[in-house]
Amino acid sequence: MPLLTTLLVLIVCARLLGQVFSRFNQPAIIGEMVAGVILGPSLLNFITPTPALSGISELAVFLIVLSAGLEMNFKEVIDSMRGKGIVIALLGFLLPLTGGILVGVAFGLDVSRTIFLGLCVSITALPVTVSILQSFKLLDSDIARYSVATAIFNDVAALLVLGVILNLPEQKSYQAVSIAIFNASWKLILLILLIVSVSLIIKKVIDKGVNLHLWSEKLVALIGNEALFGILLLFVLVFGSVSAALGFHFVIGAFFGALLIDRNFFLPSRYKELELTLGSITGGFLAPVFFAYLGLEFKVQIIESFWFVAVVLVVSIATKILAGWLGGRLIGLPKSDALGIGFILNGRGVMELVIASIAYERGFIGQELFSVLILMGVVTTLITPLMFRKWIMPQIEARAGTAAPTIR
Repeated sequence: MPLLTTLLVLIVCARLLGQVFSRFNQPAIIGEMVAGVILGPSLLNFITPTPALSGISELAVFLIVLSAGLEMNFKEVIDSMRGKGIVIALLGFLLPLTGGILVGVAFGLDVSRTIFLGLCVSITALPVTVSILQSFKLLDSDIARYSVATAIFNDVAALLVLGVILNLPEQKSYQAVSIAIFNASWKLILLILLIVSVSLIIKKVIDKGVNLHLWSEKLVALIGNEALFGILLLFVLVFGSVSAALGFHFVIGAFFGALLIDRNFFLPSRYKELELTLGSITGGFLAPVFFAYLGLEFKVQIIESFWFVAVVLVVSIATKILAGWLGGRLIGLPKSDALGIGFILNGRGVMELVIASIAYERGFIGQELFSVLILMGVVTTLITPLMFRKWIMPQIEARAGTAAPTIR
């Protein structure tokens, strides 16, 4: 099937099922993922994952993260990763990592498969996290700030461990392991220094009284409104590219690049135009493709051990919920917010698939474990908004005294 025809079928089915789920007061992303499962190898085998679809999915991830970063405040996200926020971040990574490793040991997996199982269980996908929070209109809440901060910390920590593993020489001496850890650490420090330096420069410019929105207006007058959007994309792409070049996923750098773009850079009318443009491209086209593609990746036929799958799913879900709830309560959040963070942290999605696919391509894990990890990523991403909608949103709505928000 030609690529454009494949996209047409995928988008139409994803949007239709998304609307069906919306009618039942559930997030549209659930229907979009179910559309991928139905059309993919697990059921109809009408559409299979291809490199072209994977590339489009990566573009969707980029724009989802860009849109979310523009809606959030850089200082608030950084503050949520410091002080009390680091408690949730550490628990959100270490508890699931430990749980995954214990499952691997219990089922007699070798060292490499056990480590990668633990890493995939510890992941919280940043794009999925922000998409779910966007669908519930909660990006400006404490739940969002701590969940996004934990997702960033988890992804960076998992990718740091992945970078160390991939850079290990065949002869794993203590000296070689130490060098690999050192190389991955200085790359992470370099990325952090770049982000902090640009943030300080922007703050210093604003403190000196420079009206940045006037500069954006002059830029629009000089090169046109469309070019302003292009420059914004280039700015974020630079951070994503630096992140990827250092061995981390481009999403990490792209998100921080988008966070650095303050609303003060634009006149209100320009910023509204930018939001509408991004919303049309992302929500109307690329986001449904991204979530449907996650469904396409799932192949149920390859999985043999029911008990292994069941234990992986239970441990993956339970450890994330426990980590979020325990961390939230330790820092004094209300019970509903703490439990909501635990639910949100379950969305693994694309980041877990990235680590699983790299491990599979490099021969660290086999086809069956790869399929189990895909199933775990799809199921946990599917149930995350369902659990949040059922058990958390009613409490948030009751506390706020407002009607239920419209779900995309």
